[in-house]
Amino acid sequence: MRVLVCVKRVPAPGARINITPDGQAVDTAFLGFAMSPHEECAVEAAVQLVEQHGGEATVLTLGPAEADEQLRYAASLGVDKAVLLPIVGPDWDPQRTARAIGDAITAIEAVDGAFDVILFGNESADSGGFQVGIRVARALARPVVNGIKGIEIHGASLRAGREADAGMEVYDLPMPVVLGVKEGINLPRYPTLKGRLASKKVAVAQVPPTGEQGGQRMVTLWQPAEQASATVILGNGPEAAAAVVDLLEELGVLK
Repeated sequence: MRVLVCVKRVPAPGARINITPDGQAVDTAFLGFAMSPHEECAVEAAVQLVEQHGGEATVLTLGPAEADEQLRYAASLGVDKAVLLPIVGPDWDPQRTARAIGDAITAIEAVDGAFDVILFGNESADSGGFQVGIRVARALARPVVNGIKGIEIHGASLRAGREADAGMEVYDLPMPVVLGVKEGINLPRYPTLKGRLASKKVAVAQVPPTGEQGGQRMVTLWQPAEQASATVILGNGPEAAAAVVDLLEELGVLK
């Protein structure tokens, strides 16, 4: 089985995000970077599929040279190959990104054969556009389902589960297939020391990306005002006990 998982370098979730004065970019001076949480689960799903069915997993990203860090992290978890589509400057728009990734996949498959499963995160942690995976699937003329919380392989087909208000939607899809994985499908593993050392030796293939600019463009980034929460001091020492009890009763914790 051949599995491809596409990831994106994003500011570490939970970090304080500052905008540059011109409103055109995130100030990265004091930021750490990671892959999106949905994509961490997609990487784990790719590794699990290969562990269960054999074959190899490949990780691919379009981004700056520094995205090598995210590729090697995926390799430390058990991914076999890594591909970087290097760009300079701000992120490409979703249409251009999808075209570049689709072209790169087509080129890789022409040499090594088709990927049975291509995994994306449900959405990226920074822009949250829900677009790239869908656009790539359409360009490759392959079935796609987003929001996936379960994957099973049955011969030449794949069964994917997606949560719905009434329970779980189940899709039986012929491979090759594209899936958008949602956080919670699994618990991503941590890299071992052996995996960390092995990831340093992985050859990251660099493929110059191609793709015409799409019709979408970023106008400006806007940072909403911070919402400060009021803190009420109930008291100090033993005299605060009565106020704490009253508050717990008000919240319905005590009856």
